[in-house]
Amino acid sequence: MYSKQQRLAPYLFLSPFFILFIVFGVFPIGYSIVMSFFKWTVTGAQEFRGFRNYVQLLTTDPFFKGSLWTTFLLLIFGSMLQHVFALPLAILLNSKKLKARGFFKTVYFLPYITSTVVIALVFTQLYDMNYGWLNFIIEKWFGGEKVRWLQEPAAIRASISIMVNWRFIGWNTVIYLAGLQAIDHQLYEAAEIDGAKPLQAHRLITLPLMIPIIFFGVSLSIIGGMQLFEEPFVLMRGYEQLGGPGKAGLTSAYYLLATGFHFNQFGKASAMAWILFVIIIALTLLNKFVTDRLQK
Repeated sequence: MYSKQQRLAPYLFLSPFFILFIVFGVFPIGYSIVMSFFKWTVTGAQEFRGFRNYVQLLTTDPFFKGSLWTTFLLLIFGSMLQHVFALPLAILLNSKKLKARGFFKTVYFLPYITSTVVIALVFTQLYDMNYGWLNFIIEKWFGGEKVRWLQEPAAIRASISIMVNWRFIGWNTVIYLAGLQAIDHQLYEAAEIDGAKPLQAHRLITLPLMIPIIFFGVSLSIIGGMQLFEEPFVLMRGYEQLGGPGKAGLTSAYYLLATGFHFNQFGKASAMAWILFVIIIALTLLNKFVTDRLQK
């Protein structure tokens, strides 16, 4: 029989985790729900508004709908487009015929662990209209006109998408590579004996077996894409321009941080956070539905 002290010992050792989780996890989440129903500032009096913060964001707010549209565009052409390149690269890296695979793995993964500020500063130089390398290549090699990468709305979204793809393709490649290495190589050998070409083998073996990994990778991209903040924030010079011309670089997360910490409207920012949370859940469930149908 264990003594009372021995029975309580495991709970005592686990208590620091639960205390920290409640204080820094559960409490802020619950507090943000409460804040979303108030006109909440740091210094002024709090005013109960009910669902007016939510209604205002979805109807009359001048920037929120535009920020959602920008976020969805960058989600498609930034976060989702990564997987079109990441899976083929992972298949290439998984090939035993490729030499120096360890070197290429490191090279592909380096952008992910590089500081976002450093990346943004480098890309700012690349996007410079007069002295940037991209315009130099477009003008000198292809005879095209210079692109105003950080001045025109469409070009701003394209520049952010390029930057996001460059940074995260390697991350998704590593995820897919881990999934590919779990597939029994004998399946490919049997397919080769049966006369299957490499593309047929990947279509009939790789893709069906990789669907759970694809679901995982796409889910991470949905969460990251809907919370995209660092890249447009640094590229568009923080709160100075607030998304640049036409607010083309103003994502929902960018606008959320500006609303809370720049405009001092924490109730409205909290409501925005919960709207984004619902959208992320809906997109993840849609992703689950599609991958489940593909597995049948």
